[in-house]
Formats: sequence, structure tokens, C-alpha cells
Amino acid sequence: MFLLNRFLNSLGSVFGFISKDAVSKIQILVNFLNIENGSQYATVQSMVKFELDNKLVDVDKKGICPESGCRTLLRLHRALRWLELFLERLRTSKEDDKTSVMCREAYNESLAQHHPWVVRKAAGMAFFALPGRPTFFEVMNVGPPEQVVAILGKAVPLISEV
Repeated sequence: MFLLNRFLNSLGSVFGFISKDAVSKIQILVNFLNIENGSQYATVQSMVKFELDNKLVDVDKKGICPESGCRTLLRLHRALRWLELFLERLRTSKEDDKTSVMCREAYNESLAQHHPWVVRKAAGMAFFALPGRPTFFEVMNVGPPEQVVAILGKAVPLISEV
């Protein structure tokens, strides 16, 4: 996961917020390992069972368990799914394709359905600030476009696996 974080940081400040959010969610999950019932968080299965059995999951969306392990893992998974979709589009795009369109499409397929209207609109506006594909590849600072595409070809399956 820390390799993924390093990769996100290499994408520049545009993805800094994603990196910080992912690290924050991972830290929440790590913190659960260090509490009294930490052994219950050793696997996803044991965490889900423990939290459901002890009513630590807010299945009714009442806001009573904002940082449960289940909720945190779900939100991390959603963010990673968006990133996976976006980076795959970026990897397979042409030089003149718009990153804002790729990002919006990935967002609409993953995170948008979980966000209220105002967040969706703000995200849509933020996507317009994304640089073009050539600039994006340049910011990654890993070499020519062919090399960036190759690195994305290795990174996207790792994100998918996570």
C-alpha cells in the first residue's frame, strides 16, 4: 500500500488529496489493530464478523459508527476503484484525450453514486483543473509517454488487487 502511496505522490499535487485520504483510511484500519480487540481486525472476515456481532457497523446510516473498520475499508475500496478506472483510462488514452473527461467518467462509474449532489458538482468542477495528458505524464516524471504507459500497465493491476 505504501508503494501505491508513493505512486500517487509521483502524480503531483493534483492527486495529493487522494494520497492523504488513502493514508488516513489505512491509518484508521491500522489503529484498530492496536486496540484491545485488535486481534479481531487481523482479517477482513474477522473484522466484519466482530463489528456486525457487536453492532459497530452503522447499517441504518444513523451516523453512530463513523469510523468502523467496515465503513473505512469500504470507503478506501471505493476510492481505489475510482483511481483504478481513471488510471486505466489514462493508460489507454490518446495524446489529445482530455484527462478531465477520463476522470469524470471514472468518478461517475465509482464514487459519484455515494456522494451528495453538491459534492458531485464540486468534484466535476475540480476535474476541469486537471492538466492535459502530456502535462500529466510529464508531472509523473518517469520518462517518455511510452514509459508512463508501461508503468501504469503495472500499477493498475496492483491497485485492482488491493
